[in-house]
Amino acid sequence: MLGVIVNVITVIIGSSIGLLFKKGIPERISNAVMIGIGACTLYIGISGSLCGENVLILIASIILGAIAGTLLNIDGAINRLALKVESRFKKEGANVSVAEGIITATLLFCVGSMTVTGSIQAGLTGDNSILITKAMLDLVSSMMLASSLGIGVLLSSVAVFVIQGGLVLLAGLISPLMSTGAINEMTCAGSILIIMLGTNLLGITKIKVADFLPAILFAPVIYNIIPLFEKLWSLFA
Repeated sequence: MLGVIVNVITVIIGSSIGLLFKKGIPERISNAVMIGIGACTLYIGISGSLCGENVLILIASIILGAIAGTLLNIDGAINRLALKVESRFKKEGANVSVAEGIITATLLFCVGSMTVTGSIQAGLTGDNSILITKAMLDLVSSMMLASSLGIGVLLSSVAVFVIQGGLVLLAGLISPLMSTGAINEMTCAGSILIIMLGTNLLGITKIKVADFLPAILFAPVIYNIIPLFEKLWSLFA
């Protein structure tokens, strides 16, 4: 868990530094930075979405994820949890909510091959090198994000600990399912959500991105189920 703890600490430190800078940034500059963050988020999402190799897996993951997330009302739950914090820390007229900061930072920090591969490697072999490398990258990213998205980025450190820590603890169980192909499809689905975040940050859309979060879990499951259906089909064909 050393790599996870280091990653959480770097997110907390980076976010804290970003929040300090945020206090001295004029609103017009903050708005311009927000547009820049939104554009960069779109780029990150588009780049990651190219990892996928089967568009049908992506479509099925997004549809099933949207259905599950909407029924569970994940967005509503996150917003309720963030409401107390938001009422205390959000400035009047702020253009981003605490909940949006949490969701944006969590996805950017936790979606990608470094998170999955690094956590599984740490859990199976005790090698934390990938997670520590990722932690250094997140240190810089959290500074930039917190300066625009606020305290939600700092609070995302809890999600980083839960997600990465869970992957480390469950590494032995999930490693057979997390092949390179499965991780790529998972990254692709998560990157589509990051694209949604980017359009939200740019003010183009108001998508409840949190309601699509289950898509990230459906992607590797569907990837691993497809070969089973192919074998069954070959038996009965």
